[in-house]
Amino acid sequence: MTARSFRYVGPTCMCASLPPILISHHSLLCTSPLFLPSPYPQHSHNSLSRKHTPTHMKMKFKFESFFIFLSGFLFLTAFVSSQNDDASVMLSLKKALDPPGWTDPNPCKWDHVTCSDSNRVTRIQIGRMNLQGTLPTTLQTLTQLQHLELQYNNISGPIPDLSGLSSLQLFMASNNRFTSLPPTFFNGLSQLQTFEVDNNPLQDWELPLSLPNASSLQNFSANSANVRGKLPDFFGPDNFPGLTHLHLAFNKIEGVLPLSFSGSQIQTLWLNGQKGDAKLGGSVEVLKNMTFLSEVWLHSNGFTGPLPDLSGLQSLSVLSLRDNSFTGPVPGSLMSLKSLKVVNLTNNLFQGPMPVFGPGVEVDMSKDSNSFCLQGPGDCDPRVQVLLSVVEPFGYPQRFAENWKGNDPCNNWFGIACSDGNITIVNFQKMELTGTISPEFAKLKSLQRLVLADNNLTGKIPEELTTLPALTQLNVANNQLFGKKPGFRSNVIVNTSGNKDIGKDKSSLPPQGSVSPTVPSATGENGGSSGTGGKKSSSHVGVIVIVVVGAVFVASLIGFLIFCLLRMKQKRLSRVQSPNTLVIHPRHSGSDNESVKITVAGSSVSVGGVSETQTMGGSEAGDIQMVEAGNMVISIQVLRNVTDNFSEKNILGQGGFGTVYKGELHDGTRIAVKRMEGGIITGKGATEFKSEIAVLTKVRHRHLVALLGYCLDGNEKLLVYEYMPQGTLSRHLFNWSEEGLKPLEWNRRLTIALDVARGVEYLHGLAHQSFIHRDLKPSNILLGDDMRAKVADFGLVRLAPEGKASIETRIAGTFGYLAPEYAVTGRVTTKVDVFSFGVILMEVITGRRALDETQPEDSMHLVTWFRRVYLNKDSFRKAIDSTLEITEETLASIHTVAELAGHCCAREPYQRPDMGHVVNVLSSLVELWKPSDHSSEDIYGIDLDMSLPQALKKWQAYEGGSHMESSSSSLLPSMDNTQTSIPARPYGFADSFGSVDGR
Repeated sequence: MTARSFRYVGPTCMCASLPPILISHHSLLCTSPLFLPSPYPQHSHNSLSRKHTPTHMKMKFKFESFFIFLSGFLFLTAFVSSQNDDASVMLSLKKALDPPGWTDPNPCKWDHVTCSDSNRVTRIQIGRMNLQGTLPTTLQTLTQLQHLELQYNNISGPIPDLSGLSSLQLFMASNNRFTSLPPTFFNGLSQLQTFEVDNNPLQDWELPLSLPNASSLQNFSANSANVRGKLPDFFGPDNFPGLTHLHLAFNKIEGVLPLSFSGSQIQTLWLNGQKGDAKLGGSVEVLKNMTFLSEVWLHSNGFTGPLPDLSGLQSLSVLSLRDNSFTGPVPGSLMSLKSLKVVNLTNNLFQGPMPVFGPGVEVDMSKDSNSFCLQGPGDCDPRVQVLLSVVEPFGYPQRFAENWKGNDPCNNWFGIACSDGNITIVNFQKMELTGTISPEFAKLKSLQRLVLADNNLTGKIPEELTTLPALTQLNVANNQLFGKKPGFRSNVIVNTSGNKDIGKDKSSLPPQGSVSPTVPSATGENGGSSGTGGKKSSSHVGVIVIVVVGAVFVASLIGFLIFCLLRMKQKRLSRVQSPNTLVIHPRHSGSDNESVKITVAGSSVSVGGVSETQTMGGSEAGDIQMVEAGNMVISIQVLRNVTDNFSEKNILGQGGFGTVYKGELHDGTRIAVKRMEGGIITGKGATEFKSEIAVLTKVRHRHLVALLGYCLDGNEKLLVYEYMPQGTLSRHLFNWSEEGLKPLEWNRRLTIALDVARGVEYLHGLAHQSFIHRDLKPSNILLGDDMRAKVADFGLVRLAPEGKASIETRIAGTFGYLAPEYAVTGRVTTKVDVFSFGVILMEVITGRRALDETQPEDSMHLVTWFRRVYLNKDSFRKAIDSTLEITEETLASIHTVAELAGHCCAREPYQRPDMGHVVNVLSSLVELWKPSDHSSEDIYGIDLDMSLPQALKKWQAYEGGSHMESSSSSLLPSMDNTQTSIPARPYGFADSFGSVDGR
């Protein structure tokens, strides 16, 4: 034996006596204390062994036998415990969820649980069992688990980390209440094929970079699961060779379609309805390389540009593209697809001829919801076809698609001018165009001027343009064009300045970023010797020195002028936006002399005389000009001061485009400040911000909330309104109990409804321009301390068309209040506001919201339900808000308002009344002013039985102090009562004047 030999305690190795199932674990056994190497050297005879007696030997044998038994028992216990880990996990799962049928001591005999031959859990299939609770974190130890199905329950809490479960093939957890997903979830899940977490209120999460670890994925579904961020660029066939279903609808995903989609095996792609402020957008060119696609759902996003050639998608059956901004003609390759069954193109900007699909294709393409040249199938005018081919290399810009309507380009088409029906001028200057110049311009034979300057166009000037017989001017300045300039006729003025590579062939151009030295020519016009070349070289040096000195002088002069201009501008801005000055428009309509200026912190700086026009940048044509800045601009510092730096304690409410704070000026005047979110103002919120300013600087009415000012300071965009202490109508109708308010009595509701009707009537027909509000609802109706109502939130207001025509807009507003024709077609008239007002009347009567998802499905929509219950007297009586005190007079009034609400919510716009009629109906119901009891004394001293000349003569005599006959003295008041005399004509009044609308 060596110095460190093994000491055998028993006569044989314990492994030999183990049952077969344990022999495979002999390595574990042989590392137990029974087989540890002895730390002592071993000898056949030593002093210790010589001292052993038979008694000692017997005791030693008993002790060692007990030690062997104890060690073996501990090992078997540990081994069985390792085999029973699944059982303990399953017991934890049973305790957490309590599924039915889990009563047997052996989990492998439970319902919907499957085990292997070695009693390891492989499947847990407990979906659709209405289970509640949270999942134990120990699920990760079920190392043989292949299927975990939890869908359609009410399980809450976090999804446990299952990373490392290399056998897991299917994870289904849709339609639960899970709150989070660990970022390491996909680590080691190399066999995972299906992952579904649809309809869970998960905390915002991004698709983890560890997802490619699950390279066997075939189905990835996370619809309505709060996925945010951009689509990662790893969904290609290299990472996921078998991925066929990618479903990420109704999330907060933004950005563009990743190029890695190209060549993928994806068959169903669901990316529709992204709910974030920045949705998915850009081009869909990558779709043409996804040849396995059968379903593409991209609706309700921000995709732009033309559709690619989809002829390679031979299995495509469903294509949903509605509610985007696609432009250009619908490609013929799409219409010829034999596999296509459903196509949805509504609410885009498709151009050209209306597409015609085969008889077996279900087409959703609402009339007037695109920019087709005709209302029905048919060829476009040849001029339209040429113009569309002209903008094709530009990518069919959205600005053109929004403006080029109809089949006559001479009918106010953007950038087009005509003479006698012939296109003579095309002016696309400063349109931010990219791409190349199309040779199709040569088909416009009557073209005289072609202006493409100040864009980012590349390529060459087409030779075909030289064939235009009427062309007199071509302006392509300030682009990125290159190549030889074509030979135009001598009378054609060609401007190519600002194209540094004009005249250079593309192949000869230096690589981007390199510098090619400029070598001045040493030869004269007729050649010359080296000597003359030296003289010319020295003369060039002199010229260069003069040019440099001149350039330095000019640069200095320009710098000085810029400095002066900046100082002047700074002084002007200091007057306009003095941090201590606040100029506020009057709260009530009237003359300019009624302007109210409130100076904060005692500033002596006057801004009332400053007038400045500001333009907010935007993508829309015809940006709104915001004028009268001297009366409207408010310093950001003032607003920070009065709102305590936008403290949370001053928040009045929050909406989709910002937060409203209350503030109080030094004189006690209270204001409401809407602070637009910084990330929103660049998109849809910017339009609403401009719209509110544009509208509220043009309209004034006692039932419209007054805009007092606005602030533009870097990323800060703020609107300042008069403060309405009682908040919104919705809190008094629906949330009065939670907020400790008293429910509104019927007369108060009637008065509020009449106030709103008068405000809307003013917008529709009594202001100097007619407006459509588009978002009437109780949360946009504000109440003052006197509980009188004012209409607010003018971010969606549109100018009403003249006459009874409608205009087409992007659908906006709030579901439940949208008129049906507006929700379906986007066509809007003043009658959409009438419909919304009818819904408000129904809410006033019933105390129910326009859309109440807590109600049964047939009662969820207030308008539909209200129409049904109104037909029956008993059911209608029960539908009235239970907080109202019903009398016969009140009930009659409610019936009248209910009938009016029904007319306002008629399905067809022509069946709805004007707001003037609504005002007349409601004003007859509101309690009117009544005179006090008749007094025997006629305080005016005028006998109403007299003729007007007689009364006037009597009054004039009284005013002149002439003595009256005693017989009539009793008709006159005391001379001391000077209050009874009729005052002189006020200053500024005409000799005669007519009444104006007093509403």
